This record gives sequence, C-alpha cells and structure tokens, in this order.
Amino acid sequence: MSAALGDWLSRLESRHHKPIDLGLERIAEVLDRLDFVVDCPVIVVGGTNGKGSACAYLHTILSQAGYHVGLYTSPHLRHFNERVRIGVDLADDTSLIAAMAAVEAVRQDTELTYFEHTTLAALWLFQRARLEALILEVGLGGRLDAVNVVESDCAVVTSVDLDHQDYLGTDRERIGFEKAGIYRAGKVAICTDPTPPRSLLQHVAALPARLLGLGGEIQIHVQDTVWECRVAGTVYPALPWPALRGRHQLHNAAAALAALWSLRERLPVPMAAIRSGLATTALAGRFQVIGHAPLRILDVAHNPHAARALAANLADLPPSGRKIAVFGMLADKDIEAVVACLRPGIDYWHVAPLHGPRAADRSRLQSAMQRFACAHTLHDAVEEAWRAACQEAGPTDTIVAFGSFHTVAEIMAAIEQNG
Repeated sequence: MSAALGDWLSRLESRHHKPIDLGLERIAEVLDRLDFVVDCPVIVVGGTNGKGSACAYLHTILSQAGYHVGLYTSPHLRHFNERVRIGVDLADDTSLIAAMAAVEAVRQDTELTYFEHTTLAALWLFQRARLEALILEVGLGGRLDAVNVVESDCAVVTSVDLDHQDYLGTDRERIGFEKAGIYRAGKVAICTDPTPPRSLLQHVAALPARLLGLGGEIQIHVQDTVWECRVAGTVYPALPWPALRGRHQLHNAAAALAALWSLRERLPVPMAAIRSGLATTALAGRFQVIGHAPLRILDVAHNPHAARALAANLADLPPSGRKIAVFGMLADKDIEAVVACLRPGIDYWHVAPLHGPRAADRSRLQSAMQRFACAHTLHDAVEEAWRAACQEAGPTDTIVAFGSFHTVAEIMAAIEQNG
C-alpha cells in the first residue's frame, strides 16, 4: 500500500468520534451528492458468518461465466485494496485515492465514519466500471449498515448468531431483525441459516418478499464425491465440493446458487461456470491450509458460531498427531465461549494478545485458559506464538491459528516478512 493511500486511511480512522456509528442518513446524503446510479443487478450479502464465502462463490462463478463483476467486502486481511474488486483485479492505490478524494469533495460538513467513507469510495469506483453485476458484503448487521443504502435486486443472509451484541442486540431474535433489514419488498430474500429466527421470517412476510430458505425451497443432497442443490425446483446436479473447506461451506455455496437462481433471467449462468467456480473459489483465512508436515491452518473464526464450525472441521481431519492452537482475540468478543467450543479438540494452546487498542490483554486470555484448564503458553505477540507452535510441532501434528481476522493477518504478515 502506498504512503498516500495509507495517509488517507489514517485520517479517516481518526476523523469520526465513533469507530462504528450505525445509520443510513449520513451516507445517503453524500451518496445523493455523488449522483450514484447503478444499472446492473445488485446482490447484498449479510450474515453472522459465511457472508464472505458466499460473496467469493458469487464473484468467481459470475466471473467465470464471463460477466464483469464488482465485489465489495470487509474487513481486509493484509491490504485495504482487498476490499474492492473490479472484474478479477483489486482496485489499485491510485484509483482508491481518487475515489476517496471524490467523496471528500462532496461530503461538505457531513461526518462520515471510516466504513461509510470507504464504502462510498467503492461505490464511486463501481459506478464508473461499467459492471454487469455488483456484489456487496454487509459490514455489520444489515438494517443500518452503510451497504444497505444501495437498493438490491436480491439479498442473502447466510447465518444468524451471536456477535456484535453491543450494536445488534443480545439474542438471535434481535440480531435476526437487524440482518433481515437488507431484504426488499417484491424481491427474493434468501436465508441459509438452518433455523432462522422468527423475527427474520416475520419481516420477510411483512414486506412481503419471496423467501428461499434452507430446508424449504433450498435443498442440499450429498452424494459421495459430489453434491446436489435444488432451488425452487431447479436442480443443480453433480456439483464438486467447494474449494473452501468444511461442510458448512455447502450452505454458503447454496446461498450463492440461490442468488444466481433469483437473477437467472438477467444473469444466465451455464452449469460449467457454476462447477468450475465452486471448485476454484479462493478466500484467505477460511480453514485455509498454508502448509503440510505439520499441517498448518489459518481460520478467522471469532465467535461461537464460527468456532463450532471450526471444531467440526478439525474433527473431520484424518486422525493424526496433536492439535496445536495459536490463539488471540479482541476484547469485545466472547472469548470464553470460543475457547469452550475448541477446548475438546485442542491438545495445546499458544496464546498471545493482538496488536491494537481493541485486543484482549494477556490477563484476559490467561483467565480463559485457566477457566477451561487448557494446557498453554502465554506469549507477548502472535508472531512469537506462531513461531513457537511451528518449532514444537512434529510432522504429523496440526497447527490451527484462529480467534480473529487480526490473528490471521498478523501471522500472514510474519510469514510474508520472514518466510
């Protein structure tokens, strides 16, 4: 990342009095001043977990079908540019700086958060890219998230569970209502949570919108080495297992297929593109294998729902050696619940605080380890914890790093720097 882009991002991070300030009024005002118009199908994807994976499947499949696709996601792992894709390429620094400046030129006295300003910058770029499809990932929640300022043609909620309770509510019903806010009247509303909250279902009925739900109009059938997805009676047969590992990825892939089904008249996609897209989708930090002997895995799991999926994926690995964790989390997350989910499957923990003001400190991490009687070593930094795990592990062991996007990002940075 160039110094100029870094300067922009630093200013945006420090400008607003709150790092998160949900609401659509500010961003709607500035979007109107940008004369934003989108003339292609828009898919908005939200969910506690799985939304990044569903976006990745959609982007890969549509790109392989020959469409010029825009993709907006967050957060990034290594470089801000990861958030904005135009076609198959990441937006370059020069384009992003121009977009930031364009937003700044029209915002006047409207105070924007970091996420609002950068979302507007992405939309400014997308408007100029002559896109044939646009995929937008929700940042937090849905109803009041900056992305929801854009009118979508199809909206997806991949899952509903506990996370960001300070902003979204303390139970699934409240969180489900917030996430359902991305649905639009008269459009298709997709939900691949196996047990959607009543609040979400009631919101869909009140709009009204057509609900495509897992176990209802979305059906998954596993057949040895392939699987089949049915969406509203349309059969997608003999599908390869998704390139992103884990059984839960079938739900995310099915969400993508349902979105494609809903837009089939405007964006027809051949089966060849669907199969090749599922088989080749890549997304860092989602049970990502980065090495063997010992097996080394990076996963951004940072809440109980994601931790349960990670635990199931680890249990599905062929029996061998020890399971060694490298672990760090943010202070506002449910650290104890995440540890409880993984404790039965982890033999030893290397624990460290993350960088930054939101990180859980050593004492908080130590307390969680002691509460669940986890054999562990406490380190000063994630890089040190990763290095210790790699030195300790034998060729048949498995090292899994998890707990936060920041955990994975710090390890990726260390590997990039030191190999």
